[in-house]
Amino acid sequence: MKTRTLLFLAAALALTASVLAAPAELPRLEQRGAATQLIVDGQPWLIRGGEVANTASSSLPYMDTVWPKMTRLNLNTVLVAVAWAWVEPTEGRFDFSLVDGLLEGARRNNQRVIFLWFGSWKNGISSFVPAWVKADQARFPRVRLTGGQSVEILSPLSEAALKADTRAYVKFMEHLARVDPQRTNLMIQLQNEVGVLGDSRDRGDAANAAFAGPVPPELMQYLAAHKDTLSPALARLRAAAGNKSAGTWTEVFGPGPATDEIFMAWHFAKYMGTMTAAGKAVYPLPVFTNTWIVQPEDQGPGDYPSGGPQPLTLDVWKAGAPAIDLNCPDIYLPDFDVQVASFHRPDNPIFVPESRGDVGGVANAFHAIGAHASLGYSPFGIDNTGRLLALRPEPGAAAPTDLENLPLARGYAALRDLTPLILEHQQKGTIGAAWLKTEQPRQEIALGDHTLAFELRKNRRTGKFTAEVGYALAFALGPDEFLVAGTDIQVTFVPRTPGAPIAGIADAEAGTMTDGRWVPGRKMSGDDILVDYSLGKAAAANQSGSGLMFGPNGPVLQRVKLYRYR
Repeated sequence: MKTRTLLFLAAALALTASVLAAPAELPRLEQRGAATQLIVDGQPWLIRGGEVANTASSSLPYMDTVWPKMTRLNLNTVLVAVAWAWVEPTEGRFDFSLVDGLLEGARRNNQRVIFLWFGSWKNGISSFVPAWVKADQARFPRVRLTGGQSVEILSPLSEAALKADTRAYVKFMEHLARVDPQRTNLMIQLQNEVGVLGDSRDRGDAANAAFAGPVPPELMQYLAAHKDTLSPALARLRAAAGNKSAGTWTEVFGPGPATDEIFMAWHFAKYMGTMTAAGKAVYPLPVFTNTWIVQPEDQGPGDYPSGGPQPLTLDVWKAGAPAIDLNCPDIYLPDFDVQVASFHRPDNPIFVPESRGDVGGVANAFHAIGAHASLGYSPFGIDNTGRLLALRPEPGAAAPTDLENLPLARGYAALRDLTPLILEHQQKGTIGAAWLKTEQPRQEIALGDHTLAFELRKNRRTGKFTAEVGYALAFALGPDEFLVAGTDIQVTFVPRTPGAPIAGIADAEAGTMTDGRWVPGRKMSGDDILVDYSLGKAAAANQSGSGLMFGPNGPVLQRVKLYRYR
C-alpha cells in the first residue's frame, strides 16, 4: 500500500510539473463584438504601454534602472528595441543573450514586453543593420536619389537584404518561441517608420526598371476586389488616371510623386510581408508597423518617408503584406484625433505605439481607447521621465522623482482600474471618449439614450475656460445611467429619444472601481453638479443646468442616474 501511495504521489508531482511547464496560450488578436482585442492568457488585454529610447535596451544594466520606474508609472507593457546589429554582429553568428536579459528583467518587474525589430530600417534609415551589411554596398544595394547619389537606406528591391534580414528575424522568432513559454512578449513591431527620405522613390537601376514595368497583377486584383472600400485619397488618384485595370505605375496611378509613393509602398510592403510570414511560420505572434506620419511642413513624399503605411497607401500595404496585422501611426501632432481616425478602419484596428507622455498624452490615450477601441497606448522615451512633463524637456532639466503623481501614472492607474469595464464596453460599442483643448473646447458623444455634451472645465460665474486640456471616458451602463472618468472637463446630458426633453440628475456619486466592481464614495449634489447658474438660459435650451464636473487632479470617477422632465 505504501509503495502504491508513493507511486501515486510521484505521478501527481510529475503531472503538476508538466502543467506548470506547459507554455501559456499564444497572444493573438481576436474580434470580440464591436472591437478587435489583444488576447493574452485567454483574456482581453489593454496595453498601458511605454516605449524606451531607441538604444536603451542595448544595455541591461541601464534597463535595470528603468524597469522599476515602469511599475511605479502603472505600466503593464514596455516596448523595447532589438536591433539586427546587436544579435548578428558577425554574419551567421547569433547572440540572443540581450533578448534573454530583457525578458528576465520584464518578468522580474511584473511587466510584459513588445519587441521592436530594428532590422533593415529605423526612422527610414538603415542605421541598425550590422556593420557587415553597411560595408557591402555591392551585395546590399542602397536607395539612389534623383542625382544618382546613394543614401544610407537599403533598397527594398534588394533580394540579398531581404534574405539576410529575414534569416536574422526568423532566428530571433525561433529563439523567442524557445525561451518565452510564459509569453512575456506579446507582439512584434517590425522595422520602424520605413520609407525613402530625400526623394519620392528609389532611383536605382532595379527600381527604375520595376517602375517602368507593369503594376503587379496581385496589386491590381486587390484594387479591383476592394474598389468600393479603398481609401478616399487612393480612390481619387485611381479615378483621375481612368481606373485602368492594367498598365505601368504611371498609367495606373497617374504621373507625380503620389505614384512614386505608392510604388515604394508596394515594395516595402512586399519586403516586410515576406519577413512577417516567415516569422509567423515559426512563432505566430501579432505583428504591427509604425508610421512616421506626414508633418505640416512636409511638401511631399521624401520629406517624410515615402512608401510607409500612410492613409493614401494603407490599401497597398494590405495587398502586399496581408500577414501584418496592424498598421499603426506614431502621433506627436496636436490633431491627434484626426490622425488616429485616418488610420482606424474595419480592416486596420488601432494601437498607438508611439506618442507623447504628458497630460496631453493621457488625453490621447483616453481618446484612442474610448473612441477607437485601441488595443492601448504607448508614449515614447519613457525612460526619460522628464518627457512625461514636456514633449521635449530642456537639456539638463531635473527629471521628476514623484513618479506616482505624474499625469501618466494617474491616468494609467485609472485605466488599470477601469480595464474590465473598458474591454467589456469596447465589445458592446457602449464606450466613448472626449478629447478637448482650448482650440477644441466642446465635443458631443451619443451614448445610450442621451447625447453627452463635454466642455473644458470653466468658471461657473464668468464662463471662462480654466483648463487647457481636458479628457474623459464615458460608459453607458444603461439607457439613462453613465459612468464617467475625467480630468478638467464637465459634461451635461441631452435626451435623444422621444419623451420629456430635459435630463435631470436623479442620483450622482463619486467612487472607485475595484476588481471590476463599483465602490461608491461621496454623494454628488448641489454645488457639486451645478455647472450653470443661469437657469433661465439653461431652461430655454432644454437644459437643467446640472451635470458632472471633474477637476485637475484626476482622472476621477463619477456615476450618474438621469431622469427626464418638462
